[in-house]
Amino acid sequence: MSLIEVDEARNIILAKISPLGVEKVSINEALGRVLAEDVVSGVNNPPMDNSAMDGYALIAADIQTATPETPVALDVVDEIAAGYQSAGTLSTGQAMRIMTGAPIPRGADAVIMQEDTEKGGGRVFVKDRADVGENIREAGEDVRIGETVIPAGGPLTPAQIGMLAVVGRSTVYVGQRPRVAIISTGDEIMELDERPEGPCIYNSNGYMLMAQIRSAGGIPCYLGIARDNEQDVMDKFTTALKCDLVVSSGGVSVGDYDLVKASLDKLGNEMVFWKVAMKPGKPLAFGKIGDTPIFGLPGNPVSSFVSFEQFVRPAIKKCLGQKNPMPGTVNARLTRNIRKKAGRLHFLSAVVSWDNGEYTVTPAQEQGSGVLKSTVNANGLIVFPLPATEIAAGEQVAVQLLT
Repeated sequence: MSLIEVDEARNIILAKISPLGVEKVSINEALGRVLAEDVVSGVNNPPMDNSAMDGYALIAADIQTATPETPVALDVVDEIAAGYQSAGTLSTGQAMRIMTGAPIPRGADAVIMQEDTEKGGGRVFVKDRADVGENIREAGEDVRIGETVIPAGGPLTPAQIGMLAVVGRSTVYVGQRPRVAIISTGDEIMELDERPEGPCIYNSNGYMLMAQIRSAGGIPCYLGIARDNEQDVMDKFTTALKCDLVVSSGGVSVGDYDLVKASLDKLGNEMVFWKVAMKPGKPLAFGKIGDTPIFGLPGNPVSSFVSFEQFVRPAIKKCLGQKNPMPGTVNARLTRNIRKKAGRLHFLSAVVSWDNGEYTVTPAQEQGSGVLKSTVNANGLIVFPLPATEIAAGEQVAVQLLT
C-alpha cells in the first residue's frame, strides 16, 4: 500500500467518522462540551431599560443649562435600588436616586452620574447637562427574545456558560463523549509500578494518549499492554471493540513482531491505509472493524503524539459533533533556518510566541521521533510542506497550536 498525504488521510478518516448521540447536562458540567443545539433566548437582557450608573434619573430637558457654576436644583422624590421599581412617575423638576441596574422610572429619559451632582436636604443640585438616553441601557441591549446567542457545533467556553445563565438555561444538550480504547503493544513496555530492566522502558505512550484523549473531549479506556504474541493482541482488540474508537501504539511497522495489522486482519479489519507521507509518523494504520474505527499509531513517542494530533483528535472532535474538527493553525515568523528532504510533510515541535504584534516560532533543536522532551516544552508544531527542502529564518510558516 503506497503512502498517502496527510490531508487526504485526514479527510478519509473524517468521512468514516459520524457524530455520536446527544445528552442533556447541567451547565455546571457543560464547560468544554460540544453544544448540540442552537441556544435561542426566551428573554430580553436586560428585561427593562435600566441605569448604567449610580446617579439620578431625571428629564434631560430640565438640566440643559446646568454647569458647575450654575447647577440646576431638582426635588428628589424616590430612591430605586437594583431589583426594584418605582411606583411613581417622574415630573418636570423632579429626580429619583437610582442605582446601577435599577429600572428607569416612568417619565425619566436620562441618568446623570452621581459625580456630577451634590445633594442638599431633599434636593439634588445637578452640575452638568445630559442627553436623552444618556447612561440608560435599553431593554434587550445585550440579548433579545428570539436571538440565537450560542450556535451549535463548538465547545462551550466560560463566557458561553455565563450566557446560558443569562437566558435562564440550567441544562443544555451536548454531544456524547466517545469512549476511546487504548492499547500499548510490545514485550519491551513495562507498567509504571514495575521495574524495567535491560532494554525495557515504561509505557509512556499509553498515559500520554490517555491525556490527549481527555484533552480532546473523549473518555479514555486504558486496556493495558498487549505482549508480542498474536493471541494477546487479538484478545486486547476484541475487548477494545466495545468502545467507540480504538487507538493502539506500536506494532504497525514492518518488523517480525509488528503483529497489529495481522491480528486486525483476522478480526475482520477493513484496512483503509497504512503509511502516510509524514515525519514523524509514517507507519500509521487506519481501518474499521464493523462500525468501529481503528487507529494504529507508531510506537516512537513523538510519532505517536504527532499522529494523534493529526488524525485522532479531529476524529474525536467529529464524534462530539464539533463543526470544525481540523487542527487550528496560525502563521508565524520563523526564527532560524530549517531543512529537510523532499517527499514527506514534516511536523517540527516548536515554541510559538506573540512578539510585537506577530507570532514568532522557534523549532526545538532535537526533532527525533524518540525525543519526547522536544514536545514537552512545545506549544506548536511547524508544518514543513511536503515538497519543500528549506525555509529561511524570517519567512512565514504555518504552525498548528497544541492544546
